Amino acid sequence: MQRFTADVWGGVCVTLVCLAVPVPVVIAMAQGRGIGDLPAIWWLAAYAGFAVAFLVSMWLVDLAPRRVVAAALVAQTVLAQVLVLSAPRTGWTPILLVLGVAVSAYRVPLRVSAAVIAANTVVIALASARIAETSLEVGMVAVLYLMLQAASVMSVHAHLSDIRSRRRLAEAHVQLQAASALQAEASRTDERLRIARELHDAVGHQLTVLSLELEIASHRADPGAAEPIARAKEVTGQLLADVRSTVGEMRRSGPPLRETLASVVADLPEPVVHLRIDDAVDADPEVARALVRCVQEVVTNAIRHARAEHLWIGIGAEGDRIVFEAHDDGPGDPGFAPGNGLRGMAERIEALGGSVGFSGAAGFRVRAAVPR
Repeated sequence: MQRFTADVWGGVCVTLVCLAVPVPVVIAMAQGRGIGDLPAIWWLAAYAGFAVAFLVSMWLVDLAPRRVVAAALVAQTVLAQVLVLSAPRTGWTPILLVLGVAVSAYRVPLRVSAAVIAANTVVIALASARIAETSLEVGMVAVLYLMLQAASVMSVHAHLSDIRSRRRLAEAHVQLQAASALQAEASRTDERLRIARELHDAVGHQLTVLSLELEIASHRADPGAAEPIARAKEVTGQLLADVRSTVGEMRRSGPPLRETLASVVADLPEPVVHLRIDDAVDADPEVARALVRCVQEVVTNAIRHARAEHLWIGIGAEGDRIVFEAHDDGPGDPGFAPGNGLRGMAERIEALGGSVGFSGAAGFRVRAAVPR
């Protein structure tokens, strides 16, 4: 469920203002007064078309096809101008032009918004000229609505710039956390390998020499010393086996996966990441590094493209494979094509003998599986 943020409440208020605009027309119809050049019923029909186009542009922009959204933006602009020109005495009607240009500013370049503002200002001036008594009044009304439109568009672009900045910051945060986690693990791996080599070369060799010396002593010792020497040989052999086991484990051990992935998604404001890692997951270093990169790419993709509020990531074990699954609550895109990041993710998984699949239906989904 989408959260009712300030943006959502703002959209609700704008929609209510849009729906309140025809109220004076309805009142005029009830009193039997004309509203302008069009019959009231035709004006209301034009307003209904504007309202539908406006609601599509306002609320369905992430769900409707792009061509439908583009048509809605054009329709709301043209119909708003028709409504203003055909009913200059309805009072609030020019506010539709302000609302329309503000909503379209989210989807069109600034130069297009500037052209729409210029056209709307001409329409407002023409409509005002039909009812105003002086040219000064016409100019003041035109300038007032010009400033309102410009302020709306500038506010929208400032908001979009803030959104882009926050997304870039979030992406940089994820990339930095992933790089830091992998760098820290590389340092720990180097230290483990150094200690493993020291154990093998120093302690292991010394225990091997001690074992050989005890073997020689067992053949030369008096019968009374045979039993203590045998026990010493047994302890030495066990210590040598323990050292070899420890060295092997230190060479094989990978990063603490749960802590590493938790650090990658920590302190991320949006989307909220829900991370689940089964206790049965035991990944070697190569697989663990691949999983860290997968989480990084999925989170970055959700920030950059998905417009999601929540992202769920799960890593579990299925037989002899480790399964990585992720999905978000964004609108999705059934016809999406993987970009360089997702292709790199697929190449990384396939290089380990695994497989990966993507889906853009009902939010973005990823499922990957790699051998343990």
